[in-house]
Amino acid sequence: MALYAITYTYDTSRLDEIARLRPEHRAHLGALHRAGVDLASGPWTDGAPGALLLIRAESAQDALDAVAEDPFHVAGLITRREARGWDPVVGDLA
Repeated sequence: MALYAITYTYDTSRLDEIARLRPEHRAHLGALHRAGVDLASGPWTDGAPGALLLIRAESAQDALDAVAEDPFHVAGLITRREARGWDPVVGDLA
């Protein structure tokens, strides 16, 4: 399995709905983490409306498919999702 960095960009016109669904979103990603799929995920800290997820999968499409049931995605709160292969060469994920 390879590692993929998925970036989310949130719909800033729907911040109230994002806040309302955040517990479900985090519970979903927590379940993926316990399953060994989501190695780490979280929001940008610079105020940008989005997040980074590190997903273990066979392909970029499989990585996107792994998070397809994310409540944010299902509700249409993510305006852009991009998966890129990532090769950590230093650190715990290497």
